[in-house]
Amino acid sequence: MIRLTKQADYGIVLLSRIAGGDPDSLHAARDLSGETGLPLPMVSKILKALAKGGLLTSHRGVKGGYSLSRPASRISMADVIAALEGPIAMTECMSGPASDCEHQPSCRVQHAWRRINGAVLHALDSVSLAEMAGSEPAPLVTIDTGKPLGAQAG
Repeated sequence: MIRLTKQADYGIVLLSRIAGGDPDSLHAARDLSGETGLPLPMVSKILKALAKGGLLTSHRGVKGGYSLSRPASRISMADVIAALEGPIAMTECMSGPASDCEHQPSCRVQHAWRRINGAVLHALDSVSLAEMAGSEPAPLVTIDTGKPLGAQAG
């Protein structure tokens, strides 16, 4: 099963909450925890990681909090997942140029995984935070499979 971690899932929930509000307001971890029902320690950890990943700006002080570092329409789901989880890779050999896989030189399925990984990355990159927050309509995304519509796999 391929599934996002709780951290990535919660990160998207938190960013969507921030993106859905006034772009000039600051959001404190405690307030976001209360508004979303997510545990405060997890919220704090995720907000710090998102700030370190360049998606949020941290504002210190009594009236401090977090704000988006750029418009929600310019933050993709790929950006969010990469900030919280690292490189998006379906298999170990897709995680970067210096893979630790000892079977890579003789692997017969690597080319197919590269195509699958590219399709997943493209899909995540094509969905913005603004769409997730509901402030922008989501366009229909199609993935070219190279097969006619309705063709059976096999």
